[in-house]
Amino acid sequence: MTAGAGQGSIEGVGLGLRSCHYGDLVAGRGSVPWLEVLADNYAHGDGLPLWNLERIRERYPVVFHGVGMSLGSSGPLDAEYTAAVLDLVRRFEPAWYSEHLAWTSSGGRHHHELLPLPFLEETVEILADHVREIQDRLGDQMLLENSAFYAGFRADQMSELEFVGRVLEAADCLLLLDVNNLYVNAFNHGYDAGDFLLALPPERVAQIHLAGHDDRGHYLVDAHGSPVAEPVWELYAQAAGLFPAAPVCVEWDRDIPAFDVLLAEADRARRVSAAVAAEGASPHAS
Repeated sequence: MTAGAGQGSIEGVGLGLRSCHYGDLVAGRGSVPWLEVLADNYAHGDGLPLWNLERIRERYPVVFHGVGMSLGSSGPLDAEYTAAVLDLVRRFEPAWYSEHLAWTSSGGRHHHELLPLPFLEETVEILADHVREIQDRLGDQMLLENSAFYAGFRADQMSELEFVGRVLEAADCLLLLDVNNLYVNAFNHGYDAGDFLLALPPERVAQIHLAGHDDRGHYLVDAHGSPVAEPVWELYAQAAGLFPAAPVCVEWDRDIPAFDVLLAEADRARRVSAAVAAEGASPHAS
């Protein structure tokens, strides 16, 4: 499993694997180039789910994505959970493994939510220590996803942008850039998402996520239950110009629609990136 080497087979626009689409995928509908697998759905079970994943893995390149590692927790990583995820990674050999900049457990209790982190020097050190531990066990770099968050901390010592950059540098890991999360955070917390993109280190951006959100009027919620919103498509066009080599995954986790709807979202992402590529070099190249 190598993030760098995985770019050879993981390219273009893939989809998040959902069980209701197994039949479409095994049948080869839609020419999907690769799939993102939610590791938590398979790491703690056996039987039919793993049998289905084996069938999928025979046909498609995959990457693994996790939601429960709780890299931002102040205590040690959950040994049982971590071992189960890493065993799954070794068994199925994804191109890379990614997790979230968040915490999800404390004192042995899992909260099943991606909870916000204070942007502190101490938090950077905790995350870097945990990421390095996982990378040492993987023998390779992992990816961290910028998470949506809905409350800040008075004790914050830096901006979200500085925090993300500091963690990537301290842990020597890569970024899974969730464009929808970026748009949601920028709207909710009042900063410019385009400026955020421009300030990211392009050599660290290894993958991109696209998903839908819920508009509650005064704030947005990263809900993954609707098509990608128009402003997010616009922001993605900027990201595609800045990070043209980063493969893209379309996510849909709630009220999952027919397979054709996902294919249409992926097709639009391909059209956007192709149009951006046709326009010329990215701002980083100038």
